[in-house]
Amino acid sequence: MTAVLAGLSLWILPLPAALADSPDIGSGWDGNGATAVGWFQDPDTKKWSSIPVGLPKDPFKYRSKHVCRTDPVLDGSNCSGPDVECTAGENGRAVNWYRSLKALDAYSFFAGPTCIYDEKPVDVLEQIAADIQRQFESLPVNAGSVVAQPSPHTLRGAETNFYADAAEQQFDVTMFGQKVHVVATPAQYTWTYGDGTVLGPQPSMGGPLPQERWGEKTRTSHAYATTGDFQIVLTTSFQGTYSVNSGPPLPIPGQGQFSAPPQTISVWRSITRNYADDCNQNPQGQGCPGVPSVP
Repeated sequence: MTAVLAGLSLWILPLPAALADSPDIGSGWDGNGATAVGWFQDPDTKKWSSIPVGLPKDPFKYRSKHVCRTDPVLDGSNCSGPDVECTAGENGRAVNWYRSLKALDAYSFFAGPTCIYDEKPVDVLEQIAADIQRQFESLPVNAGSVVAQPSPHTLRGAETNFYADAAEQQFDVTMFGQKVHVVATPAQYTWTYGDGTVLGPQPSMGGPLPQERWGEKTRTSHAYATTGDFQIVLTTSFQGTYSVNSGPPLPIPGQGQFSAPPQTISVWRSITRNYADDCNQNPQGQGCPGVPSVP
């Protein structure tokens, strides 16, 4: 079954029977709207809250509300906004999105209308809001790659400049019969340098240096105290937004963490010797090109 909304073709999928028959779906629904939040557990205190510990808080809370259709009897007194008809069949309902500062309870229009294809659109939106963090963390987000200067070899005791190459990514998924568009934006970076040293999470992704400045200390550089091969791992934390059926972008409460494949860097030691020979006068002297060094 296909519907046309604002010039877009949408494939309509029914709500799975197992969910539609569940007594937990829509419990306490009073027709006033859905609040887009999720619950997260502090790994240290084991306490639950609506905002993950240590992450920036979105100052807004969000709610959806039915929009009047051409037949107002279908929505009763729950009417706001212009008449909108979803032509996807009997189960198409239109909603507008509203938001309010969390410290207040004064909602104002945010965006809409958006068609939600279920008999009770608020129920579907509640389910998406509750499940979006898990869906976000399961997406094939590319954490980016690690760039090292110099590479693949560096010197013991010298600053090696590391920086991340990560970018915003977009995904389209289907959740509870609705088309959901997800945008993942890199926000924080954690560097595991392979010698027991970890930097982050912190907001700087670093950046390249011209070759003549290699060895300078940067926000993401690291100096190795010993020689050997080390595995560098970059973990990127992404913030996300999601929109339902081309609706407004809503924040995903938590962050998703994704790790890039390890990169190996070899740390060498340098040896300095002084020689008395002038290679122009004695090309076979110690320290001259092509002449084996004496231990």
